[in-house]
Amino acid sequence: IKHLSASEDLGCRRGEFSRKHYGSVELLISSDADGAIQRAGRFRVENGSIDETSDYTPGTWRRTDVHLENPEYHTRWYFKYFLGKVHQNYVGTDAEKNPFFLSVVLSDQNNQRVPQYRAILWRKMGTLKISLPYSPTKTLSVKSILSAMNVDRFEKGPREILNPEIQKDLLVLEEQEGSVNFKFGVLYAKDGQLTDDEMFSNESGSETFDKFLNLLGNTICLQGWAGYRGGLDTKNDTTGINSIYTVYQGHELMFHVSTMLPYSKENKQQVERKRHIGNDIVTIVFQEGDDASPSFKPSMIRSHFTRILHPQAELKIFSEESVPLFGPPLPSPPVFTDHQEFRDFLLVKLINGEKATLETPTFAQKRQRTLDMLIRSLYQDLMPDMPKNMLNRRSFSDVLPESPKSARKKEEARQAEFVRVGQALKLKTIVRGDAPTSLVTTGLCRKEPWESQSFCSSFPYDIVCGDSWGQSLLVATDSAGWGIELLYSPTLPPVQVFDKTLTVKQMHVLEPQDLLIARADKGKDARLYVYRLSTLKRGIEERQLVRTKCDSRENKLEKTKGCHLYSINTHHGVELRIVVAIRNKLLLITRKQSRLDCLSSATVTGTTDSPVEDFQYIREICLCDSPVVMALVDGPTGENDHMICVAYRHQFDLINESTGDAYRLHHVDSNRVNFVAAIDVYEDGEAGLLLCYNNICIYKKVCPFNGATPMIQPNTSDFHFSWNQMPNAIVCAFPYILAFTTDSIEIRLVVNGNLVYTAVVPELQLTASRVSVLAIRFYL
Repeated sequence: IKHLSASEDLGCRRGEFSRKHYGSVELLISSDADGAIQRAGRFRVENGSIDETSDYTPGTWRRTDVHLENPEYHTRWYFKYFLGKVHQNYVGTDAEKNPFFLSVVLSDQNNQRVPQYRAILWRKMGTLKISLPYSPTKTLSVKSILSAMNVDRFEKGPREILNPEIQKDLLVLEEQEGSVNFKFGVLYAKDGQLTDDEMFSNESGSETFDKFLNLLGNTICLQGWAGYRGGLDTKNDTTGINSIYTVYQGHELMFHVSTMLPYSKENKQQVERKRHIGNDIVTIVFQEGDDASPSFKPSMIRSHFTRILHPQAELKIFSEESVPLFGPPLPSPPVFTDHQEFRDFLLVKLINGEKATLETPTFAQKRQRTLDMLIRSLYQDLMPDMPKNMLNRRSFSDVLPESPKSARKKEEARQAEFVRVGQALKLKTIVRGDAPTSLVTTGLCRKEPWESQSFCSSFPYDIVCGDSWGQSLLVATDSAGWGIELLYSPTLPPVQVFDKTLTVKQMHVLEPQDLLIARADKGKDARLYVYRLSTLKRGIEERQLVRTKCDSRENKLEKTKGCHLYSINTHHGVELRIVVAIRNKLLLITRKQSRLDCLSSATVTGTTDSPVEDFQYIREICLCDSPVVMALVDGPTGENDHMICVAYRHQFDLINESTGDAYRLHHVDSNRVNFVAAIDVYEDGEAGLLLCYNNICIYKKVCPFNGATPMIQPNTSDFHFSWNQMPNAIVCAFPYILAFTTDSIEIRLVVNGNLVYTAVVPELQLTASRVSVLAIRFYL
């Protein structure tokens, strides 16, 4: 399968999901004062308005959705975790003879004293970062780190670089990720002005415009200015006397304000003003006037580099079609009543917009060429010194943290010099003003949606699995525990529902269907059990005896003997579908009765409390191997077009539920593969899948069946990204996708895979997740 580059993927992603929250692409045409048609262009237009036919509910936008995407304090690893500390750097060439560099550090900095390895792989196509757990009893080799980064074959195996000056070169490589500080244009437009010449010729702004500038930042005197200058003259006042400057979450921002830049009566085109604002990637257009004023069009501004424009008053965002989606999404309607909220939204949108623009093909290809040139040049500089033992002769299978005992003192002296050089570089970078945001934290303090609250602080047993039941949590414990218990709250003691004779490995609580599904036991004894929640609740309320495995004989689905995995459709509506995996066989089961039908049937016919009779076996499907991960995908019509996504061997396949035919969805090109999840995401009424394995997440759009064959070709909506750690579980909750490891939660945006936050939670285990309209709850 041909993979598109990240910039191409995200730049052309389409669908109701994207349009609803990030606007749609339109062909925009404008005319000048004489009525002549100006150049047209395709722009994504965000105006916060929602189609009348949409089922989107106004007011569901949350102010907490305002996040910096891929912030430096989460992405600029080399500066933060490596520079000025003892770490190791390696050089090698891959199987295609392309040079690469690898940096590895063992650190617990900013990680609540949880030690872990951090590794950065520098290659011509970009950098790859990964965190790996540290174990005092299990050694970690460079080879295993590279294998985790999907590099298994070499033309020349990596050798360690001993020269401490390598830190300076690697810092330059990291700086190719983009600037820490930003410059933005601010263009003042009077009522009725249609051309950029008219807008750039305004000598001064209005009182409202001045208030807007005060909202953006502080007025500073340029002469003698020692902070970030954004290309302005700080010695001779050739670019104006004053400017607007601020610091936001550690980023220094300089605004090129049209009315503050030099004005020339002789030059109608105001070349000096256009020289700065025209070269800014992002420009704010402040347009005076009432609703009768002509609508602003980006084509009014003749600049190759202007990508995102923000007309003030009624807030709209224009971005060229090639710019990938970026947040935060505009509220509907796009009205802000709080000045601080508006400032937060605008500054974050500006920063995210510039970062997104740098991922367009024009900028991304230029950056990749520069990175490739730097890496090859650095590699060529190092090669002549190999005979002089500049490169360590230790092979890549040796243990990382250890140094040869025979050269302990020499190694300690080398490390001391290494740290000294790194710390000097770090100080110089800070003084120069190019330090990442980890050193400064400013901005509005607000409650984030992922802030934790204690649910049960002293539960005595290890939890195997669980699910929400109302405001409570139903959990299955390990063999030393109580079996299945209901946790009500931090103040109420847990209630035992089943004893430990029933060893549950997987469960789902389906409240609308009055149903509990559980997979219990293992090997040949494994079964799928189904219970009515109302029966269990009545037993708890009436304080009946705790149920045993023997009490569940009537709750077994007999044909599920030996099952090792099951999956249910998450959009079940009227029909619940269950797929049970028994070795390499899939068993499809459905339950068509609604909850009210079941209850009335039990009342009238006098049937048992078990819902087993509500289920029917549809068919068996044989696979080529036992599935490790499964997900049910609902077809658009529900008439013989449902699918099952299965992961096994080195691939994800789609299975037609009606025919059992298998179609290759994605092949995993890696020596080792650890399947994590397949998550269904719907767009324009069509299915999409997030395929998660190792530390990779791939979005694949699955078009409807064409006859008996699903359309599985490379799609412009496909995209992929890498987690910084190897997840154990992944949960999707719009607008976020969360990856859970043994000690962290990594939070990214579903729409583009950009990182917004990493929470460190030692000894972490995801127990259950439940998505509702307003919130998502996690039990850890």
